[in-house]
Amino acid sequence: MSRAAIPGLASRYPLGALLPALYADDDLAQRFTAGLDTVLAPVLSTLDNLPAYLDPELTPADFLPWLSSWVGMDLDPAWPDELCRAVVARAVELHRWRGTRRGLVERLRLCLGVEAEVVDGGGATWSTTADSALPPAPSGELLVRVRPLGAADVDEREVLAVVRECCPVHLACRVEILTGPPAPGGQDDGRDGGRNDGQGGERRDEDRGGSDGGDHEGG
Repeated sequence: MSRAAIPGLASRYPLGALLPALYADDDLAQRFTAGLDTVLAPVLSTLDNLPAYLDPELTPADFLPWLSSWVGMDLDPAWPDELCRAVVARAVELHRWRGTRRGLVERLRLCLGVEAEVVDGGGATWSTTADSALPPAPSGELLVRVRPLGAADVDEREVLAVVRECCPVHLACRVEILTGPPAPGGQDDGRDGGRNDGQGGERRDEDRGGSDGGDHEGG
């Protein structure tokens, strides 16, 4: 969309009306300034509506990628307009939780429409009892289980891309894509105990190296 020239857009501040009274009835002066009004009308309209350009819900579609760069969010060209606007609107919140379990879960839900479970590697615990045992050493691995919220299939590459971007670089991340619904009682029947023999509901991918773009294996 171009805002350089919009046919028929009237200027809210016509220059002819601002000229001295001597030129009020001067046909040449009025026609000359009317031509300038045509050029300046889109500029004045943009300035009058500038707050809308800074609102992700109202900004023109062609301004959205520029607005996303202001808040440090990369938009996928394949995303629909509604998703791009939602990602930009929640950019500050997502940055606030970046590098945390909640941040990864929210990012996956928003961008890919999946439910995620993140199993951290440990290395931290708390207790109300004095002299409690120390936690085990961190495993150095982050396990992410994802399940589609709707009927659409989950793209493994997209999940890995989001996890790789959000996973700390010193951790190896492992992704399990579950296709079956969760069973009653908290048992997950979408997994088959780590096997991928065509009988269970699990697809597994592995990424070694977190956000530094390390090697990954497809199960």
